[in-house]
Amino acid sequence: MSADAPLFGLVLAGGASTRMQRDKAAIEYHGQSQLHWTFHLLSHVCAATFVSVRPDQREEPTRAGLPQIVDRQPGIGPIAGISAALHAHPKAAWIVVACDLPFLNEQTLRYLVERRDPRKIATAFKSSHDGLPEPLCAIWEPAAREPVLAHIAAGKQCPRKFLINADTLLLDLPDARALDNVNTSDEYRSAVSAFGGPAPSLLPTHPPSSNQDGASCASLSNHGDDGASRASSSNQAGGETYLASPAHSGSGASRASSPGQASGDTRLTSSPGQGGGSHLSNAAALGAKADKPRTLRIQYYAILREQAGRSEETLDTTAATPAELYNELRQRHPFQLNPAQLKVALNNDFSDWQTPLRHGDTVVFIPPVAGG
Repeated sequence: MSADAPLFGLVLAGGASTRMQRDKAAIEYHGQSQLHWTFHLLSHVCAATFVSVRPDQREEPTRAGLPQIVDRQPGIGPIAGISAALHAHPKAAWIVVACDLPFLNEQTLRYLVERRDPRKIATAFKSSHDGLPEPLCAIWEPAAREPVLAHIAAGKQCPRKFLINADTLLLDLPDARALDNVNTSDEYRSAVSAFGGPAPSLLPTHPPSSNQDGASCASLSNHGDDGASRASSSNQAGGETYLASPAHSGSGASRASSPGQASGDTRLTSSPGQGGGSHLSNAAALGAKADKPRTLRIQYYAILREQAGRSEETLDTTAATPAELYNELRQRHPFQLNPAQLKVALNNDFSDWQTPLRHGDTVVFIPPVAGG
């Protein structure tokens, strides 16, 4: 990807702050809300800066006056904001920063910008605590868009795990404390004391949002959010790792949609081990006869997209199952992978190759990609 891609900033402010029990974006450490302080920090090094919000947060007072990018797939954590930004401005690279980093400073951001490698999927700092990528203070290049979509389509939500398996440039963190985040009342009191203020005896609280915080995997690891253990494992089936990787994903510059976007914000919610059982039972009851044509929407990722010459297509077919559909598609496109090498998803769930197809189904074929 060209170094000419503009650099935009994104402050992630869509979490529910369940552990803090009050909106972390509204907390003040520097004489203004943490959201506004982080927004202005990014504005010093970016051509344009936005705030990532859930749909229900658009009119919230702390967020309402700032340029926003609204999650297209709310409920899946920080990667929803990253994906929405890459979709909204596909030709831009993004410095993505969490709103709960009170020790972050402009020097650290400039260090990141100056050492950015636009040929990579991302440029990120190594955690000063475990050496793993810090996804919530990192530069995500335009080429990350399609691999991120494939990551989400495969039922994965962890941006740290994505960076581990992607072509990421990792930098040593010049200020070991710059990316320490603050998630609890005790950590808040400690941070206020570190800035020279009197430690508050009690942090005011409000009922947290019912939406999930989504921070357990992506949070910075020094607070025990399980980022290290979850990031070091991978979702494997038959010796293959189904992760987005630049080896086969392409630049994604022309990719405009992710699974389910044509009918609203949807996502894959089951893991491969679940086998799409709920879809299987529903489809068995509602499935049409094999000889009755049905209209299907098919989406392709990575090597399949390259071989099909498109990211999706809609066709009428008498194929009764994903297995029959894939065999039919192999007559239309030069697909070289066997079904045993692929995962298949119907609508929002991973599914079995013999699940009956229904009129209007969205079928996603997910190829294995080399990764750790």
